[in-house]
Amino acid sequence: MGNEQHIWPQGLPKFDIDQVNQLIRHRRSIKPKDFSGEEINREEIEVLLENAHWAPSHGQNEPWFFVVFAGEGRQKLGEAHAAIYKEHTPAESFKQAKFEKLAKMPLLSSHVIAICRRRKEPNKIPVIEDVEAVASAVQNLHLSATAMGLAGFWASGGATYLPAMCEFLGLGEDDAVLGLFYLGRTQKEWPQGTRRAPWGDKVRWVE
Repeated sequence: MGNEQHIWPQGLPKFDIDQVNQLIRHRRSIKPKDFSGEEINREEIEVLLENAHWAPSHGQNEPWFFVVFAGEGRQKLGEAHAAIYKEHTPAESFKQAKFEKLAKMPLLSSHVIAICRRRKEPNKIPVIEDVEAVASAVQNLHLSATAMGLAGFWASGGATYLPAMCEFLGLGEDDAVLGLFYLGRTQKEWPQGTRRAPWGDKVRWVE
């Protein structure tokens, strides 16, 4: 069995699996506070977005939608995000430092991409499958950014999940925001990975 010659599928380019392994294992979440402030050119952003669109989806539904904030648009996003947080947070839970952080984070980034899920066929595709497809698109985007030496951070939860954020982004009532993806160039050494549990502990073989 070990002496069998592997037949490469016709029409499939031959990839270096070692490089693929290294790319996947060097993907990191790098926060905007560690960005250098250097601007990423539009052509690079467009490559990331095109690769995101090659993600799998049920029935080729392609439920992802991205809103890209650059230049002065970053300030509009920061102000809106902070305002939504303030409006929908009880006074006793409101934190001024968090308010200021939400307003500032886009300005530390070259670009911010709002990650959205659009419901195209609500009676056909379960919501969870649309979410899975969007997450796959983001992984494509993040791995591509890593391959280009770009830093990325997917921030989710909080005010990004509120209907007010959907309204700000011009989405429909059946749509959702799954977070904001901050992009920049890191001013620090590329971080080491967090130690992972052995993969074999999370796998069960049935033979």
